[in-house]
Amino acid sequence: MKLLIGILFCTLIMGVTGDSWYSFFKEAVQGASDLWRAYWDMRNANVQNSGRYFRARGNYEAAQRGPGGVWAAKIISNVGEYLQGFLYQIYLGDSYGLEDQVSNRRAEEWGRSGQDPDHFRPAGLPKKY
Repeated sequence: MKLLIGILFCTLIMGVTGDSWYSFFKEAVQGASDLWRAYWDMRNANVQNSGRYFRARGNYEAAQRGPGGVWAAKIISNVGEYLQGFLYQIYLGDSYGLEDQVSNRRAEEWGRSGQDPDHFRPAGLPKKY
């Protein structure tokens, strides 16, 4: 646990590049909110193969907040990927597919880099998303 806290603290310090701490934390909280909203929209949309679009959209919106949003998007995405693989291993006795991990990571990086998340938009997804 101490190691995890130490890693998070070090990445936080490296993420703050000269902006004030307040603005960094504000951006991080807003970025986390953007990721949560994208996840919630994905659950409500309930459209098959839409996960990559919502991952890209959440990361895109978080990155638009600034360095704090990018930091939050990276941390949340990495932790989510780790937990998903861990839960697959425990409950299904199988590892989460490498191909899925790579394509999910690509969608997240696509969004964080500021590129249009509609690149991953599946057919049949309502326009409100």
